[in-house]
Amino acid sequence: MPNRAELLLKQSNQANTNHKVNAHFHTPYSFSAFRDINEVLEMAIKEDVKVLGINDFYSTAGYDEFSNLCVKNKVFPMFNIEFMGLVKEMQMQGIRINDPNNPGRIYFCGKGLDYPVSMSDNAAKMLNQVRSESNRQVEEMISKTNAILKKIDAGFEISRDELLKNYVRDLIRERHIAKLLRIKIYEKVSDDTARRNMLSTIYGDKPSNADLKKEAAVEEEIRGNLLKLGGGAFVPEDENAFLDIDGIKRIILDAGGIPCYPVLLDDKNGNFTDFERDWDRMIDELISRNVFCIELIPGRNSHAIMKDFVQFFRKNNFLITFGTEHNAPTMIPLSVSCRDQELDAEMLKVSYESACVVAAHQYLRSKGEQGYVDANGKATREKMSEYISLGKAVIEEFVR
Repeated sequence: MPNRAELLLKQSNQANTNHKVNAHFHTPYSFSAFRDINEVLEMAIKEDVKVLGINDFYSTAGYDEFSNLCVKNKVFPMFNIEFMGLVKEMQMQGIRINDPNNPGRIYFCGKGLDYPVSMSDNAAKMLNQVRSESNRQVEEMISKTNAILKKIDAGFEISRDELLKNYVRDLIRERHIAKLLRIKIYEKVSDDTARRNMLSTIYGDKPSNADLKKEAAVEEEIRGNLLKLGGGAFVPEDENAFLDIDGIKRIILDAGGIPCYPVLLDDKNGNFTDFERDWDRMIDELISRNVFCIELIPGRNSHAIMKDFVQFFRKNNFLITFGTEHNAPTMIPLSVSCRDQELDAEMLKVSYESACVVAAHQYLRSKGEQGYVDANGKATREKMSEYISLGKAVIEEFVR
């Protein structure tokens, strides 16, 4: 990349375009609807998405492949990561944060990490600890699933080795178990009645109601009836699998990223979690923790509520990124939209300008300079417009 002055001079002579952005999608390096990262880029080109943000759980293993494909296809890459954490004081108070079912559980992201990846030995050790515990839980689920299959004389079993060989690129997730189990059942029996009977037997005689022609629906049913609380292969998560927010932030900042809180917001019935229903409280809590970036997955939100929320947080100088996750078997478009309509021009502008700040952050870090946040996560919010201008120049230079 040219130096800052040259980039900004080029930008001043270019039309001001708000490119489409997807700042949060998962890949097969954790779990994804995509068969591989190349499929992501193919879809981005078809849908004219010019900025993409890889966002796998506990993993940066996909960065090299992602970067190479982005360079080849002239799509700007954002290097992100996601964690599951625990806020114990909120757990004790029964406060749901951004997990609607588990008080105290929190999903938390890092945006714009350094690439090539670089982190201290201590940060790497912390990351490996939560990865190992996550894998341990899934391996125990596999053992419990096989015990059920043996008990019902299913005639097959599933294995960690088969998952790693054929379905997993890095981190094993419970969704992988559901996928492989569905495949094995379909290979074993071809008749719909026999498949449904086998599923029901595996569930402990709970009925199977999923549309058997919709593979993603069957896999979601397997997760709900077998691997979640109340299912025969459920394994409770150990607290060792979760860092607190400060620990997660240490890893993100050590790796050069911007701490980011992913917002759940409203569900299809208009409900909010305990933490997210009070936006003033959210602002105060996030600022107290030096978190100045939030993210939405608008596909689960109504456009009207999301727009009010975005305007409220943008007025308070927060970065607000948007994504689709693709962290489930069902394939959906890569272009970001709400559950009831596409993003309007104002929301597209917010999405792009926030991505520009992340792009500027990555650019400055690559030059050995401080990015949008300092080592403690404190953001240079009063200079956001400068970061937007620089980020626009960086992206235009990359994608042209």
